[in-house]
Amino acid sequence: MKKSIIVIGLTIILFGAFIFFNKLYYPSLPIESMSKKEVLEKINDADKEMVQLSNEKGKKWFIVSERNVSVADEMIKEMVIQNGWIFKQKDGSGLFFEKKGESLIVTTQKWTGDYVLVEIPVNFNE
Repeated sequence: MKKSIIVIGLTIILFGAFIFFNKLYYPSLPIESMSKKEVLEKINDADKEMVQLSNEKGKKWFIVSERNVSVADEMIKEMVIQNGWIFKQKDGSGLFFEKKGESLIVTTQKWTGDYVLVEIPVNFNE
């Protein structure tokens, strides 16, 4: 009886450690090329609040280490405006920009309480 309790206890501890170290308790990501653990390591190792994560399916993905979405929006605007785009408006989670008659829509989404994911079309810096 004692042996089975010890085995069950060790199994629970190992399972909990697996979940903790692989960050399985975080919400899912819209990015296919990176795991939650890789995303968190990348932002935690960075010396900036905004870090590029990946470039897939015609989109560049960034993560912003910021609880306040308004502050994250300002960081995004600054980055995109540096590439010649003019900010027009914000509607929901979309930031709308224009340049030479073209439109650019940058979308954001809150990922946990501490991070904002940013999706920008690849051509934003052309």
